[in-house]
Amino acid sequence: MQVLEKAFGYITREREGRLQVLVFEQNTNGASIQIPKGTVEEGETPLEAVAREMFEETGLTYLEVKELIAQDYYNHYSGALQKRYFYHLTTNEQRDTWQHCPTGVNGAGLEFTFYWIEEEHDVTLANGHGDYVYRVLESVKN
Repeated sequence: MQVLEKAFGYITREREGRLQVLVFEQNTNGASIQIPKGTVEEGETPLEAVAREMFEETGLTYLEVKELIAQDYYNHYSGALQKRYFYHLTTNEQRDTWQHCPTGVNGAGLEFTFYWIEEEHDVTLANGHGDYVYRVLESVKN
């Protein structure tokens, strides 16, 4: 069985002393609320992939990778086995919401609307996307 590597990013900012995590909704019917993510391309490390994918999906020009917070294997609903890498990144982004058309290979016709959450239960994230958000939020409290 082929394993598909995916890089996920919990992008955070601090606002009025509170940590916020970036999420988005896309203009596709039935799409769930997500965090930015993408495929690790051939010849690319997961770290390189997360940096590239976060820029392609969000349009943010300032992102700092803080740490790899988790990696696991996940049986995706499509039947594919994914090796997932979850990174914590920070940004100094001041906008509370914005729209961006992703620039990656599969981004044609998509538009993402980004906004921030402060608690993991503020929204219901797509299956698998919220699996480690608590680690980001806990790391700040400790």
